[in-house]
Amino acid sequence: MVLEALGSAILGAILAWAAHRRLAHRLPDRRLVLSTGVVGALFGAFLTHSALGPGHLPLILIGAVAVGAASLSLLLRPVGRLRRRSAAV
Repeated sequence: MVLEALGSAILGAILAWAAHRRLAHRLPDRRLVLSTGVVGALFGAFLTHSALGPGHLPLILIGAVAVGAASLSLLLRPVGRLRRRSAAV
């Protein structure tokens, strides 16, 4: 269990670092991105461990990375400005 938590936290931090390095112009502050990646991966490991049970370390780490990536994707901002159209024509 400790190895799962430590491995998922490390993978979440690496994923968040890579996302911030590649998409820094579309993400908020680095501290928020790193903490979101780690917490998302830990939650993913918890969720996958609860679903599969102990003894499935590779699958649990894959689940941790998937949930960490999904939580990081929620922080992305749009590339361009949003164009709002007037309701009155």
